[in-house]
Amino acid sequence: MAERRMFAKSIIFNDHFGNLPLQAQLLYFNLSLEGDDDGFLNNAWFVQRMIGATADDMQALIDGGYLIRFDSGVVAIRHWRVNNSIKSDRYKPTMYQAERALLTLKNGTYEWNTPAPPKPAEKNN
Repeated sequence: MAERRMFAKSIIFNDHFGNLPLQAQLLYFNLSLEGDDDGFLNNAWFVQRMIGATADDMQALIDGGYLIRFDSGVVAIRHWRVNNSIKSDRYKPTMYQAERALLTLKNGTYEWNTPAPPKPAEKNN
């Protein structure tokens, strides 16, 4: 995994990102440090607990369009290629190829190949 990560001002210096709770912003930065060369990671919940963020902070990043969560537990940093570029001689493809195959890269931003999977319906008791 790389030792250096970058953040594009167009992603983090705007009102949308700035209106996220500070703990959610901190979570985004820490998750971005953990991402592989394609912006995927499988320890998002560990990072969340490590920095004292809540499930609501994680959900704020997902709802805000900063993270993509897969049923497998893997998370992708949605604007990874906007934030980071890696020299081809140093690039190592993600090991989460099944999840990567579900996304398309458009203008440096990951998008679902098909409409995003529906969220599970809440059970009414």
